[in-house]
Amino acid sequence: MDSEQRTRAQAFVDLHREGCFLLPNAWDAGSARILESVGFPAIATTSAGIAFSFGRPDHDFFTEHGDQGRVDRPTMMRRIHEIATAVRVPVSADLEEGYGPDAQEVATTVSLAIEAGAAGGNIEDFTGDRTTPLFDEVHAVDRIRAARAAVAASGEPFVLVGRTDALLVDAGIDEAIRRGNSYFAAGADCVFVPGAADPTTISTLVNALDGPLNVVMGLTGGALSMAELADLGVRRVTVGGSIARSLYRHLLDAAHELHDQGTFTYGTTQLTQSALNAHFTTLGN
Repeated sequence: MDSEQRTRAQAFVDLHREGCFLLPNAWDAGSARILESVGFPAIATTSAGIAFSFGRPDHDFFTEHGDQGRVDRPTMMRRIHEIATAVRVPVSADLEEGYGPDAQEVATTVSLAIEAGAAGGNIEDFTGDRTTPLFDEVHAVDRIRAARAAVAASGEPFVLVGRTDALLVDAGIDEAIRRGNSYFAAGADCVFVPGAADPTTISTLVNALDGPLNVVMGLTGGALSMAELADLGVRRVTVGGSIARSLYRHLLDAAHELHDQGTFTYGTTQLTQSALNAHFTTLGN
């Protein structure tokens, strides 16, 4: 990291000390710069949006997709670097399960993310294997511990997020809490529990976890506002691939209109070429 990136990364660490903030997810340099322009203090990447931009599937049981399925680590690191260097705010990287089951692979992934300019990153316990969807808890903890060691070796500010998919695979909230606290003990700075979207579940997690909680909103619309999430004690909020999915919805609608109806009404809500040119030119100055 250069001195400017280091300052951003430290600012990102400081964001996690108190309050509640929103961390929207970008998938390329253009989406990152649009999000930055609105005024967010930091942004995250979305592995889903990045995968979709390459015409690839995301998450799911990726061990069934074969070699042409998920985005590989070098490709993901290049995209993280493109995003991190396109904006002037800190970027947190979606590092999925660390691109390998072994703790050393996780450590390597975290080191590469730091080299790419990331100020933080998630490591999840989802295996991608339908028969055993979560890594054994002891092994999952070792993976977080290895990630923390990689951060320490870098000497750079970095927010390490331990993500547990316990709720997504119906392992239950007790499992999510136990794993989350184990990840804190292993060196995570924040815990992310996707699937926690209602007040009761979120409140239970906030009260039981030993550190800051990240929740994801927007994947199904979501009834809770930022103010309500702050009142519940959530520290940070992400939106995953929901913005990218929303834009792909518009793309699919436009494609159907063109193919099925031969009309062009989809264009009435578009941003003009000159508006986008002016917007990106302003951001580049």
